[in-house]
Amino acid sequence: MEELKLSNNKLAGQFPLCLTSLTGLRVLDLSSNQLTGNVPSALANLESLEYLSLFGNNFEGFFSLGLLANLSKLKVLRLDSQSNSLEVEFETSWKPKFQLVVIALRSCNLEKVPHFLLHQKDLHHVDLSDNQIHGNFPSWLLENNTKLEVLLLQNNSFTSFQLPKSAHNLLFLNVSVNKFNHLFPQNFGWILPHLVCVNLAYNGFQGNLPSSLDNMKSIEFLDLSHNRFHGKLPRRFLKGCYNLTILKLSHNKLSGEVFPEAANFTRLWVMSMDNNLFTGNIGKGFRSLPSLNVLDISNNKLTGVIPSWIGERQGLFALQLSNNMLEGEIPTSLFNISYLQLLDLSSNRLSGDIPPHVSSIYHGAVLLLQNNNLSGVIPDTLLLNVIVLDLRNNRLSGNLPEFINTQNISILLLRGNNFTGQIPHQFCSLSNIQLLDLSNNKFNGSIPSCLSNTSFGLRKGDDSYRYDVPSRFGTAKDPVYFESLLMIDEFNMVNETNSQTKIEFATKHRYDAYMGGNLKLLFGMDLSENELSGEIPVELGGLVELEALNLSHNNLSGVILESFSGLKNVESLDLSFNRLQGPIPLQLTDMISLAVFNVSYNNLSGIVPQGRQFNTFETQSYFGNPLLCGKSIDISCASNNFHPTDNGVEADESTVDMESFYWSFVAAYVTILLGILASLSFDSPWSRAWFYIVDAFVLKVRNMLWQNTAGTKCSYVLVSLSSPSVVVLLKPPALFHKTRT
Repeated sequence: MEELKLSNNKLAGQFPLCLTSLTGLRVLDLSSNQLTGNVPSALANLESLEYLSLFGNNFEGFFSLGLLANLSKLKVLRLDSQSNSLEVEFETSWKPKFQLVVIALRSCNLEKVPHFLLHQKDLHHVDLSDNQIHGNFPSWLLENNTKLEVLLLQNNSFTSFQLPKSAHNLLFLNVSVNKFNHLFPQNFGWILPHLVCVNLAYNGFQGNLPSSLDNMKSIEFLDLSHNRFHGKLPRRFLKGCYNLTILKLSHNKLSGEVFPEAANFTRLWVMSMDNNLFTGNIGKGFRSLPSLNVLDISNNKLTGVIPSWIGERQGLFALQLSNNMLEGEIPTSLFNISYLQLLDLSSNRLSGDIPPHVSSIYHGAVLLLQNNNLSGVIPDTLLLNVIVLDLRNNRLSGNLPEFINTQNISILLLRGNNFTGQIPHQFCSLSNIQLLDLSNNKFNGSIPSCLSNTSFGLRKGDDSYRYDVPSRFGTAKDPVYFESLLMIDEFNMVNETNSQTKIEFATKHRYDAYMGGNLKLLFGMDLSENELSGEIPVELGGLVELEALNLSHNNLSGVILESFSGLKNVESLDLSFNRLQGPIPLQLTDMISLAVFNVSYNNLSGIVPQGRQFNTFETQSYFGNPLLCGKSIDISCASNNFHPTDNGVEADESTVDMESFYWSFVAAYVTILLGILASLSFDSPWSRAWFYIVDAFVLKVRNMLWQNTAGTKCSYVLVSLSSPSVVVLLKPPALFHKTRT
């Protein structure tokens, strides 16, 4: 047997030692299995071996590359460990008999570049990624191997990036996620002019983008994001790199106008320039990008209006302009883009109405318009095709339209507007809802009991249930492949488009941002800060997958439902600032996931439950309920006033209506005061004694004032009227110099 290919199976256990006796093997491929244990030293027996791939397993322990030194025919060596428990050792003194074409030692706990590579002169593909290698960039690999086409060194600890002295034919370079922290070489494009894919992201490269980038005529993928580049985009770069398909410059300090004039990026598919310092208007140069699918220029300092001609880019499926200073109205043309899946215009200064004709938006779209100054009403057709709608913190008003065909929406956020009226019963048909936020509006009426028909994750095990929100939009275009001269090894450089949906939702008394996989697992409902009244529907206890429920700051009455004990996944329950009465049900201790509980400022009474998570809640959770007692709030229940009632009827009779109590107190006070004044108006021995005491007090005060004001130019006049008793303190005009009585 000469070739044995068992890759992409489910082989488990240790390496089969019987294979080491097949001395005639030229190709041994066990990659992408579940093998464990040590890599056997008996591999040294396979002297005819040309190709050895053990990628994608869970090998552990130590393995010395010196054991393979005598395999003179070896051309391809691929080894890694998914468990990161394999340590590859190499001696500095040995010189191998082989000349490799491909070497991949990924996740092998290397701390430096293997020394034996100094003797390799025919390398085409080198992958040392996901190790702990530090020191200088190994430019000698390029100098010694003129045929080197792929160099992958990402996820290491290199600190100095030094290019070779002469030009090289390298095609693929990835040095992302290292510790480079210096000026970027200005001759980069001259030394490596044939690059097709370059990833330098997540480093600390500084300085201006070099104008030599325009010399890379073949560049298709360029990622310089998450560095410290500053200054303007080089004009020569915008004109010279005409083969670019993916350009990522986000999270730098680049400035100036964005594409004020046409660029020569006719094949550009993805442009990410978010989180920079770009200013000015959205440049007309974007009109020269006919192939653009993803445009992200969010988190900059852009001003002006959103140009209507963006709607001409029919290929767009992600447009992100959030967190700028854009003004004016939303162009209707944006909703005519046929395949637009993500439209994020949030956190700007946009005003006016939401365009009425939005039904043509792509089915399954994400629409983020929060934190603007939008006004008017919600168009009737807005929810026809969207799965995420965020309109929070605008000035929208009126009643919510009676939405139809809303089964697809999974996130609906309307917080912080001026919506009025009742919650439409059509909301009960939100069969795919994850997050519903109607808080801080002016909704009134009762909570629809049919909200229990909404899913909130109840069907998340059902394949037909689309509860998940797309965290990434689009997939990469045709990937670029590299094949070694042996035609048995391929390399994929281009990664997927990373345009993520980030949603903020209040849980546990704070707003947290959720995105990607975390967002898919969050289910919550927030109806707080409205004018809702009536009792809490008992059916809400059936929302078993709900994780956050906020009904605070309303006018809800009745009792806390025992059925809430069915909310096994709720982590945050807020019922504060309502008019709830009666005891806190002991059954709530069955809410095993509950981490935040707030029932403050209601009319609750009785003993606060103890045990399980209720032993962890702070006393602030119960403030404003004077008839509650228990160890949790350090109030003894010895008094009869704190004894819980036996049934709901008696509980209602024993509860104090605080508003009636306050009015009764005021009425009693006024009655007593009027009685005293009436008794003083009659001429009786008691009233004469009262006035005698008052006159004596007034006389004493007057004598004191005479003594203290003698010799002054201005004094006060104290007048006493003995019936009824009135004391008046007057200050005469400044022109009088003597006291007048």
